[in-house]
Amino acid sequence: MTREEDAVQYFADGLSCAPAVFAAFGKEMGLTEDDCLKIGCAFGGGMARHQYTCGAVTGALMALGLYFGRGAGDGPEKKELTYEKTNEFMEEFTRLHGSLNCRELLHGLNMNAPGDKKKIEEQQLFKTLCPKYVRDAAEIVEKLIH
Repeated sequence: MTREEDAVQYFADGLSCAPAVFAAFGKEMGLTEDDCLKIGCAFGGGMARHQYTCGAVTGALMALGLYFGRGAGDGPEKKELTYEKTNEFMEEFTRLHGSLNCRELLHGLNMNAPGDKKKIEEQQLFKTLCPKYVRDAAEIVEKLIH
């Protein structure tokens, strides 16, 4: 199974978008699956359902940070490389979907408002749109790390 498929499967299994993407990469970069899921948990739903930055995006950025990021003893060039890869990711995701913002990606609907939540469920946005965002985020990360 590819990391993109892993991410989509995690999401289909009921995990939020952020840990789904992060775990698909982090578990192959030295973290345990459980650690990845716990670290990513708070970022689902655009950060604890606040619908800010899409969780698929934040999960991807955590993976890029783990792969390229500046650690203790590393020089500033590692930070610059991480920012470069992050900007490439954000440009590509925005090109594909028009936004990085969870609420915008869900057609402006507020998942915390009962009327909007009902519309999200009726339109099956969590089943139709979100898996695409998870897959695309994972695919972009995959391209950037290779």
